[in-house]
Amino acid sequence: QVHLVESGGGLVQPGGSLRLSCAASGRVFSINDMGWYRQAPGKQRELVAAITRLGTTNYADSVKGRFTISRDNAKNTVYLQMNSLKPEDTAVYYCNVDSLVLTTGLRSYNVWGQGTQVTVSS
Repeated sequence: QVHLVESGGGLVQPGGSLRLSCAASGRVFSINDMGWYRQAPGKQRELVAAITRLGTTNYADSVKGRFTISRDNAKNTVYLQMNSLKPEDTAVYYCNVDSLVLTTGLRSYNVWGQGTQVTVSS
């Protein structure tokens, strides 16, 4: 069984910064693509940023230049550094793993974290 444990959300003023972390727990051998999604009230879940195992990144246009995704493969952890936050960034942020391999050789696909609330407000 694999779990994604997110942390780092909270309340921040416009222009402020937050850093989200997501660690995969369990008998993980390797992880493929990792990403962050967000869902605001009344809106669909959307991709914020993604990163491949080799470090290639992809960002939503709305966060380019403000957010940075990174990962530590040795720790099975992905990060999202969010700078210059705006009220429209307010949402529940979810960590996602595209696919991973367990130490048993079994694979898991499309694993989600429980979500962490980010609120940008003065």
